[in-house]
Amino acid sequence: MLTALAIHNVVLIEALAIEVAPGLVVLTGETGAGKSILLDALGLVLGNRADAGLVRSGADVARVVAEFDLPAAHPVRAVLSDNGLDSDGPLILRRQVKADGGSRAFVNDQPVSAALLKELGGLLVEIHGQHDERGLLSARGHRALLDLFGGLAPHCGEVRTAWDAWREAQLAASAARERLAADQRDREWLDHAVAELVALAAQPGEEAELALARAEMQKGARVADDLATVSDQLASGSAALAQAARRLDRIAGEHELLGAALASLDRALVEAGEAETQLVAATRALDADPARLEQVETRLFELRALARKHKVEADALPALAETLQARAAALVAGEDALVGLDAMVVKAKAAFATSATALSIARQAAAKRLDAAVAAELKPLKLDAARFRTRIAPLEAAEWGPEGQERVEFEISTNPGADFAPLIKIASGGELSRFILALKVALASAGSAGTMIFDEIDRGVGGAVASAIGERLARLSREAQVLVVTHSPQVAARGQSQWRIEKASDGQSTRTKLTCLDAGARLEEIARMLSGADVTPEARAQAGRLLEGA
Repeated sequence: MLTALAIHNVVLIEALAIEVAPGLVVLTGETGAGKSILLDALGLVLGNRADAGLVRSGADVARVVAEFDLPAAHPVRAVLSDNGLDSDGPLILRRQVKADGGSRAFVNDQPVSAALLKELGGLLVEIHGQHDERGLLSARGHRALLDLFGGLAPHCGEVRTAWDAWREAQLAASAARERLAADQRDREWLDHAVAELVALAAQPGEEAELALARAEMQKGARVADDLATVSDQLASGSAALAQAARRLDRIAGEHELLGAALASLDRALVEAGEAETQLVAATRALDADPARLEQVETRLFELRALARKHKVEADALPALAETLQARAAALVAGEDALVGLDAMVVKAKAAFATSATALSIARQAAAKRLDAAVAAELKPLKLDAARFRTRIAPLEAAEWGPEGQERVEFEISTNPGADFAPLIKIASGGELSRFILALKVALASAGSAGTMIFDEIDRGVGGAVASAIGERLARLSREAQVLVVTHSPQVAARGQSQWRIEKASDGQSTRTKLTCLDAGARLEEIARMLSGADVTPEARAQAGRLLEGA
């Protein structure tokens, strides 16, 4: 609830600070005293558009501060937390407007946007007046109000859950369909690529092995002729050495030096044999077979060409083959999966339709109860010729959403035989305010903001109707703080606290002030409201009876 309000330099208000009590708070005063200025100031701190015209003449800046006491679970605290603001303790809103039109907004002394201030204001205070086009007059909120009145939260939760499931199924099927369509466009390429990769059957590390083998064979090709010549020369030299050794062996006994020579020849023959063995091994190692070299090079070039084609390393070809094979297989599986996803969409849609239909039936029943509740309030408020109805109209399938399949709007007919139409298009100023009151009373179980403000809801009525208005405002104040700007003594008498707004002038400037009335002052103020400027004993007696009855 609103606990304190401070206003500085707003039009005729130079400085004003009040502590606001709970329950029904009435604001009274003569016409033109500045009651509308007070509401304009409160609207400013609740996020209404800043207007330089609100700045008091001669002042540089207008400032309004409002303090609220909130329960721990109030939705405003969640909004504060979501925006990184302190959500503990009392809530203090501050708004200032400069004479040049610039404005700033603060929450708990932290600067915020005007949009955030307006969001908070909508959760804190409801202002109902003859020209208010928000709140109950906005059809955007009627569906939620009907659901709250009917206690339809479980139904609404089921519909929202079913809607979310349907949307998720639609998104999954749509994404699968897009993927399948993209794969289908590439089907010919995919089949060809898989066939190429499978035919090549590349192996990990194969490119390196082939490159090494090719390099070795290229070396062999370069030395092949020299190896052949050396082998021939070595073979002929070994034969000559062997023939010489045989001849020398026959004469070696003739002299000791010949024996030494024969030993040297034997050693040479052994070394030559070892050289021939090593040459053979080298020739095999440096395989210079042109056919084999061509085969290795062909395979190596095929690997590298296919790798370049797919823009991967040659060693990645086996993994690429597996990936593309899986993608090709997924085409077939994707078609089957899409059939399953489409079936899930149909099932989810049916579940949503079932839940939404149940909600529609529950809304129809709740609408009848609401219509009856409002109708019961109309006659005491001098609206006995009027009729109220809750119109529930089906939406086109494209307009369905998490709130269901229909729109809800409150409509009235003010005269017998007249067509029903939205509240704001039919009702006059006084009728509109009383219709809002009837709705608020009927919808009391649906909850409201912690503070409600009614601006001259009793204009143009008196007597029993004004008394009925006061009784209903008092009833509302049991559940929330209610502030009412009134000219009716019957309404004023119902207040748990009363403030008088009055205008004073010193000849040079005019100021609006606000005074909290004690019991005696309340009696005098209500008597003035009954009799006018000259308060009579009869008016005081009648005021006393009103206060005693309230």
